[in-house]
Amino acid sequence: MILIFRFSESRKTMNIKETIEEKIMKLKRQRRAVILAHNYQADEVQEMADFTGDSLELSQRAAKIEADVIVFCGVHFMAETASILCPEKIILLPDKTSGCPMADMINADQLRELKAKHPDALVVCYVNSTAEVKAESDYCCTSANAVAVVRSIPEDRQIIFVPDKFLGQHVMSQTGRSMILWPGYCPTHARISEEDILREKQSHPGALVMVHPECTNPVRAAADQVLSTGQMCRFVRNSPVEEFIVGTELGIMYRLKKENPGKRFYPAKESAVCPNMKKITLEKILWSLEDMEYEVRVSDQVRERAKLALDRMMALSV
Repeated sequence: MILIFRFSESRKTMNIKETIEEKIMKLKRQRRAVILAHNYQADEVQEMADFTGDSLELSQRAAKIEADVIVFCGVHFMAETASILCPEKIILLPDKTSGCPMADMINADQLRELKAKHPDALVVCYVNSTAEVKAESDYCCTSANAVAVVRSIPEDRQIIFVPDKFLGQHVMSQTGRSMILWPGYCPTHARISEEDILREKQSHPGALVMVHPECTNPVRAAADQVLSTGQMCRFVRNSPVEEFIVGTELGIMYRLKKENPGKRFYPAKESAVCPNMKKITLEKILWSLEDMEYEVRVSDQVRERAKLALDRMMALSV
């Protein structure tokens, strides 16, 4: 009887999930909506998305996509970026509390104070920042093109880089440029240690180590490749290597395994989970489409200034 009960409960859960997915698909057609999901989202959200990618890939897709509504499964600054690039579209964030600790580590007032101390400097802001910070910046970048953005700036210009000090340090090591760094960081990536990498390398001596540039200096130094999540996916796809140690948020494992079923992936740290990225669920996507909540819209005044920095980022997106 216990086995029968468990089987029935399993069937019931499966049927509820199917019903939610069916309702989402129906509402997508009615609203002329698309679902974009970051690589760190929960497995079921990535599976439901029309497109999955890193910040740069999602920005590119948002700018070009033909839809009336974009359901952005990520964190708040990503939905803001979509609103800046697509002011004519309705941008929905299924969980309005889904924020980014790093983005909250600097605000526009703080950046203005820093700029006042270095009036001749150009500001490069990581895309993991608020719209107001982007509006105070000259250039925006992602982890995928930060090096290219900095290299595009004349060498005689001083650079302020905000908010991620670890990404900034990586860019400095790759470009030879000295920059003024803001002391921000990603708590999830900072949790990964050099000891974690060395432990996994000992357990899997044949595996190649990939880490995100938001990781600390010792972690990046211990890695074979320092890549954004989108770059990781492309690298693995084209690599003859069969085993990989992955130093970034665990959500990327779903996409890596799905796209490379014959290869093996080991997380550098099992606790490298961003709680904000995991707030969005299928139920919340459904409710978002039903009630058209929660809309994220950047004011025209902020949007027009922030778009200048984003346009420079998009121009260097290869």
